Amino acid sequence: MKRRKITGLLGLSAIGAAGLAVAPAWAQAGTPVEGHDYKILNPPVPTPAGKIEVVEFFWYACPHCYVFDPALRQWLARLPADASFRREHVAFNALQRPHQRLFYTLEAIGQEARWHEQVLEAFHQQRVNYEDPEGVLKLMASLGADMAKVRQAWDSFGVQSRCAQANRLTQAYNFEGVPALAVGGRFVTAPYMVPDAGDELAQGRRALAIADHLLELARGKA
Repeated sequence: MKRRKITGLLGLSAIGAAGLAVAPAWAQAGTPVEGHDYKILNPPVPTPAGKIEVVEFFWYACPHCYVFDPALRQWLARLPADASFRREHVAFNALQRPHQRLFYTLEAIGQEARWHEQVLEAFHQQRVNYEDPEGVLKLMASLGADMAKVRQAWDSFGVQSRCAQANRLTQAYNFEGVPALAVGGRFVTAPYMVPDAGDELAQGRRALAIADHLLELARGKA
């Protein structure tokens, strides 16, 4: 979702996640073009040594992220052994801060992966106000989370620090909206960068195909 279109989009995700099956032959669209399908970061963002890091930047309440997620999960099922994956939650404005805080709270208690799909579904399928911190906490209570652990982490310095770190990374990667994928600290692609790919589902599939190409670039093989 482009930054300028974020405000007021809670609850607008009528677009279903069905139909996001990923075609096996992504490369048929042609070799991705720098400056059109992806951009190169200069300077690059430091990443951990070892595997090629893939980062998804997203927002729980973003309808585009919701539509993209099933295809991303299918892509992750075949993530190469030399690559790693993690998520970062953006906060472009005050509305998104409680959502970002929830993500890093769940990360702090080791439950982010467990709850990711359920939280995403809840944001887009339940008619609940998640625009205030207490509403976000009520969501986790309704899902059956350990609220003692959630509340303890929610108020922790560690979660505040992770939110600040995520905001710095968002600035460093300098993308215009979410979902966005960063590869190897050097490349960024996103569905919004390839509007000519077709509808929103096709844009997501194309972005993942480009991510495959960027992994090859990161290996020095393309």
